[in-house]
Amino acid sequence: MPIFNFKSPSAAFTVSDDSDAINFLKSNGNQYVNADTALQNSDIYSIVMQLSGDLATVQYKANMPRAQGIIDNPSATANGHAFWQSMFAQLMLAGECFAYRWRNNNGVDLRWEYLRPSQVSTYLLEDGSGLVYTVTFDEPEIGIKEYVPQSDMIHIRLLSKTGGMTGVSPLSALVNELSIKDASDDLTINALKQSIISPGTLSIKGSGLLSAKQKAARSRQFMGQISNSNNGPIVLDDLETYTPLEIKANVATLLNQVDWTSTQIAKVFGVPDSYLNGQGDQQSSLTMIKGMYANALNRYVKAIVSEMDSKLSANITADIRPAVDPLGDDFATLVASMSRDKMLAPNQAVWMLQYDGFLPDGIPAAIDPVSQQIAAKPPSEGGDTENDNSTNQGSNQQ
Repeated sequence: MPIFNFKSPSAAFTVSDDSDAINFLKSNGNQYVNADTALQNSDIYSIVMQLSGDLATVQYKANMPRAQGIIDNPSATANGHAFWQSMFAQLMLAGECFAYRWRNNNGVDLRWEYLRPSQVSTYLLEDGSGLVYTVTFDEPEIGIKEYVPQSDMIHIRLLSKTGGMTGVSPLSALVNELSIKDASDDLTINALKQSIISPGTLSIKGSGLLSAKQKAARSRQFMGQISNSNNGPIVLDDLETYTPLEIKANVATLLNQVDWTSTQIAKVFGVPDSYLNGQGDQQSSLTMIKGMYANALNRYVKAIVSEMDSKLSANITADIRPAVDPLGDDFATLVASMSRDKMLAPNQAVWMLQYDGFLPDGIPAAIDPVSQQIAAKPPSEGGDTENDNSTNQGSNQQ
C-alpha cells in the first residue's frame, strides 16, 4: 500500500509493508488486512490457492529462446511452477509482486529472486521519468541495494491508484466483510456453546421461590443424576418439569452467514462464487461457469504478460487452456464440432489434437468408413441363388 513520503527530496512516495507503519495507519482510523491473517480465512486461502495455481499453469510463450528459458526456469532455489505460484499468490494478496533480475555484464538474465513486499521500497524519480527501488536481501553478503533501476525488477501490478506504478491489494475491499464474518463467527460460536451448555430447562413448580444458590445446586444435582443413570430415563416428581432445548432456526441462519462472505470474497477476486463451494447461479451451466472463470483468469494474465513484454523485450503470449481445460475434453469437443461442420478436414482435426497432446503421435492412419463398411458387409443370402440361376440359364441356352 502506498505511504506518501513528503520529506524525501528524491521521491514522491514509497511503498512499504512495515508493521510499525501499518499500525500507525490503523491508529489514525485506516484499516488494513494483514495477508497472514487473511490466509487463515478458508475462503481467501482457497481462492488464492486456485488463482495462483491456475496462473502458474498457464503456458507463457516467448518468441525468443533466451526469454523462454528464463520464464520456464526463473529461480535457482525452486522449480518454475513453485516460483510463479508464489509470485502470483503474493499478487493476489498485495496487489503487486516483485522479483529481482540477476543478470551478467551483457544484460542476460541468469536467475530471478523472489522478493517479499516488505523487502522492497518503491521510489519515483524527481523528474518523474521512472522508478527506482531499494531492496533488502535476506543474504547478509548482499545486504541492501539502493537505486535499483526498474529494468532490474519484475514488478507485476493489479489495480492501481498511482497510474500503474503500484498496485492495490484486493484485501482492502474485504475489511468490512471480514469484520462482519469475525463477528458472525463469534456470535455463532457463542450461540452453539449456549445451546450445548444449557441442554434444557428444569422448572420447579409448587413451592417455588428458590434462591440463586439453590437453583444452581439443583442444576448440579440434576446433571449428576443424568450422569449416574448411564443415559437411562430421568425420574422427576410432580413438582419438577424438564424441557430440552433445541437449536433454533436463528442459529442455523447464523451458520449461513458463511455463504454470504464467500460470495463477497469471490466477487472481489472476480471469480464465480461456485468456485468457493457456493451454490452460485442455479441457472448457470457448467460451461457458462467455466467461461466466466476463464474471463476472470484472463484479466490477471494480461497484467502478467504486459510486465514480461516490457522487461524481457520479447513478444509474450499466454495460453490459458491448460488452466481452464486441463484434460483437453472441451478442446477435443470443439475440434470435433468444427470437423462436423466442414470447417476442418478430418486430417486437420487429427493434427490439431496431436499437436495439443490429446492424441498420441503414433496413432494409425484412419480408414475410410465407407470402404470399411463395404469390406465388412457379408454377401446377401440370395446372391448365390441368383448367380446359380444365371449360370443354369446360360448352360441351357447353349
